Amino acid sequence: MRIQVSRTGGFAGIARHREIDTSQLADAKEWEALAGSALAEGQDTAPRGVPDGFSYRITVDGRTVHCADPRLTDAQRALISRVLKEGA
Repeated sequence: MRIQVSRTGGFAGIARHREIDTSQLADAKEWEALAGSALAEGQDTAPRGVPDGFSYRITVDGRTVHCADPRLTDAQRALISRVLKEGA
């Protein structure tokens, strides 16, 4: 499974993009469950965020959803954090 996260916005407006391929990871099932929850709770179009807040685009194997601070679900927050930290 290929998971991509793009973050835009914030005070400085600096975009970040990271991705991770779970196919070779020992905890792939955990990643897949987290990604499934994050996708289920996302929106097809970019939601309206708050000034200087972050907006996110999550793409998992070609399916894309959008979400924004401060209305991230726990699954979205966890997935975004992990991909931005561990992804390349």
